[in-house]
Amino acid sequence: MNLILIAVISLGAIALVSAAILYIASKKFAVYEDPRIALVAEVLPQANCGGCGYPGCSGFADACVKASTLEGKFCPVGGQDVMAKVAGILGMDAAASEPMVAVVRCNGTCANRPRVNQYDGAKSCAIAASLYGGETGCSYGCLGCGDCVGVCQFDAIHMNPETGLPEVDEAKCTACGACAKACPKAIIEIRPQGKKSRRVYVQCVNKDKGALARKSCAVACIGCGKCVKVCPFEAISLENNLAYIDPNMCKSCRKCVEVCPQNTIIELNFPPRKPKVEEGTPVAEAPKAEA
Repeated sequence: MNLILIAVISLGAIALVSAAILYIASKKFAVYEDPRIALVAEVLPQANCGGCGYPGCSGFADACVKASTLEGKFCPVGGQDVMAKVAGILGMDAAASEPMVAVVRCNGTCANRPRVNQYDGAKSCAIAASLYGGETGCSYGCLGCGDCVGVCQFDAIHMNPETGLPEVDEAKCTACGACAKACPKAIIEIRPQGKKSRRVYVQCVNKDKGALARKSCAVACIGCGKCVKVCPFEAISLENNLAYIDPNMCKSCRKCVEVCPQNTIIELNFPPRKPKVEEGTPVAEAPKAEA
């Protein structure tokens, strides 16, 4: 009987000591979580796309609460409306952010970039890129397997069966960047959407020299530099035989489009150009109103 009593008392003492140790440890090592993190996370879209640069919406909420300003922080899915709500919770100002959109910088359609072989493997751009350069003479262009389509959570990008290239639906694109990360050829870029969705960009990533680039694709950039010379805003640079237009410096004058011999520079969503009047051509006078 005494042995049983001693065992019960010993176990009880051990339990009390363990409970005391756990209580002290929980107080000493307790991690305080700002309740505003949960409030911010609640107004976020919970897409967990990573487009904000943080690991999911909870990571973005934590970063916003800990920051002294919301500058440089933006939820591409929720947009400016969501950021205004976040700013209201934190008592900060929501800096205006320019809308962004995914842009496919390859125009190597079936017509422009003839196939020279056929890929008969797993339908994955990542796998195809690790095995060989692609079905055409251009080893820089789109592989056409649609990895970008598979990772888009917003149904904003689809493969065009006629051209074999991905096309972005601007109305659905949130510029989360998932498609750009999935593309092993880096032909998808997140660029400013532009005023009235108007953009000017080089739709090519081929870095081969002119003759070789032209041979592999009819609309490849040949690195002639004409666009660089004509740009009045120094928005175009030429590196590794490839021209690139800086969207932050471009003023959409479109002079580069006119001089490009390969039609590689794209002007998107602009109104039709007015026909040029050649010198010496008489201009029709407006009819005079009758008295």
